[in-house]
Amino acid sequence: MDIAIETKGLSKSFGRIKAVDRLDLKVEVGTVHGFLGPNGAGKTTTIKLILGLLKPDSGSIQVLGFDGGGRKIDVRSRIGYMPELPKLPPFLKGREILEIYGEIYGLSSMDRLNEAKRLLELVGLSDRANDRIGHYSKGMQQRLGLAQALIGDPDLVILDEPSLGLDPVGMVEVREIIRKIASEGRPVFLSSHLLNEVQQVCSHATVINRGMKIIEGSIPNLLEKLSKPNEVIVELERVSPDVMKAIRSLSFVEKVNWVGNKAEIFCSKPSDFRADLSRAISDSGGLIIGMRVEERSLEELFLELVKGGS
Repeated sequence: MDIAIETKGLSKSFGRIKAVDRLDLKVEVGTVHGFLGPNGAGKTTTIKLILGLLKPDSGSIQVLGFDGGGRKIDVRSRIGYMPELPKLPPFLKGREILEIYGEIYGLSSMDRLNEAKRLLELVGLSDRANDRIGHYSKGMQQRLGLAQALIGDPDLVILDEPSLGLDPVGMVEVREIIRKIASEGRPVFLSSHLLNEVQQVCSHATVINRGMKIIEGSIPNLLEKLSKPNEVIVELERVSPDVMKAIRSLSFVEKVNWVGNKAEIFCSKPSDFRADLSRAISDSGGLIIGMRVEERSLEELFLELVKGGS
């Protein structure tokens, strides 16, 4: 298993404020790893420590197999980074800013032109390449920031709140670009407080609060591991004492709420229990009109975790 980022016992304080507190983090190659937490949880500070822009008080950082993270220039040059709300010179053209970054990375004049053209096409800005950045919408500037992070063909891409401040259309556009980046095989480390974004685009996630890790794992495993009893809504033709007794007698049923002819059934069974539930209702003389499972979102889990860790 290849590791793109690994921290052990990472800590950083600013005066009396503990921004990062003994953080153990592991980001595997080939994943899009969400880094979740409310505002002020320590996400941006952690990213700056990984990039070498801040020095940790204690703990270790390893990036792309090298100790010290981005503090080493040869490691930092292999990392593509998009900061929160990237500030790009408004008087430059989109193409020009990418060519300037290409020059910083040591690309030849022809390579800079080709790279700028390729990246503008990737982020859907080819037709605005010669427009000044000051005339770009916020979503377009975010997309240009993503293109800038990909200059030099980085081995690791770190994005700090890439959808911050965007409208729903802009969020969808940025999400699609992140998927394109990941499809090229690059690990992506994505900081966000937007739970829906992480659930849709990430394969793994780490949740932090007050600088401390609360939990991490694959998105499906997090949802399974932390889910409350599964809830299923069953609508019956009519409710009878036999049907009520049959449902309550099932070993995996923890609680039942009745609202008219609808039953809200909370079950502890981790696998699909609908067949067992249907059989019990039918055997007791009940007729099912409709059934649906209420699944928990990552947002529900996130809010519960943060509340519990505060």
